[in-house]
Amino acid sequence: MLTHGWPWTFWHWSKVVDPLADPGAYGADPAEAFDVIVPSFPGFGFSAPLPNHPDMNFWKVADLWHTLMTETLGHRRYAAAGCDVGALVTGQLGHKYASELHGIHIGSGQKLTLFNGDRAWDLSGGSPIPDGLPSDVRAGIVTLEKRFAVHLAAHVLDSSTLAYGLSDSPAGMLAWILQRWVSWSNNGGDIETVFTKDDLLTHAMIFWVSNSIGTSIRTYANNNRYPWTPSHDRQPVVEAPTGITFVGYENPPGVSTDRRVQHFLQSDRAAWYNHVNLTAHDRGGHFIPWEIPGEWVDDLRRTFRGRR
Repeated sequence: MLTHGWPWTFWHWSKVVDPLADPGAYGADPAEAFDVIVPSFPGFGFSAPLPNHPDMNFWKVADLWHTLMTETLGHRRYAAAGCDVGALVTGQLGHKYASELHGIHIGSGQKLTLFNGDRAWDLSGGSPIPDGLPSDVRAGIVTLEKRFAVHLAAHVLDSSTLAYGLSDSPAGMLAWILQRWVSWSNNGGDIETVFTKDDLLTHAMIFWVSNSIGTSIRTYANNNRYPWTPSHDRQPVVEAPTGITFVGYENPPGVSTDRRVQHFLQSDRAAWYNHVNLTAHDRGGHFIPWEIPGEWVDDLRRTFRGRR
């Protein structure tokens, strides 16, 4: 089960589906083939509109996914992977349904409480940048906040107002999501090294023809409005065996790729996960399975090797 994020669509998984489903055709062990399920996140693309589910958020999607995998498709156990908000969905699966999962693989190691609290839209929690930081670290913090702060604030605090404009204008919608594809991907200043014009238009059209930009954005507000609560008090919070792929473009300010895994292990997030496979790559940005599909597939296989 692969779960995408925002402003992703299910098509962002297209580069990894065949290598996962038919590894023999890509020089890997045919015995490590997966049945690959790629749903469209509720409220995105062709999983919209949501007339009877205006409260949809990441942990409610996890319940839907578990029903899909176990009751609808009949899998007694399964594996899950995801990035962006899809990593939160996947983490919730690994928290609530760990006994029915082989494991999970995610593109970040955030806490499931990420959107809880009064200032969920503020990366710093309302704290100013500390004095005395090295100039490169301070610059990195400012750059990181510019990359994500406006996006989070608008989506969490005023998603519906924004949605009217983006649903009315194809140029406005493309401008909003294109800015994220440009600033979040590791493209060296040339977006077409990551997404061709056809790629960009394909992803954008999935939002536009289904009129789903508003319901996709509303997910952020719902993540905060209906905050995550634990299903158990055991430790680690996410008990399923967990693999995490880190990428250089999202290294924390002042942390190099060769120190990324150790930095995570020393953070308060590490204790949340039963991590069994942590890997950091110099290449790659926020859209990991699209930007470095080969590395993602290799990392995922290591996480699940011997667990089926």
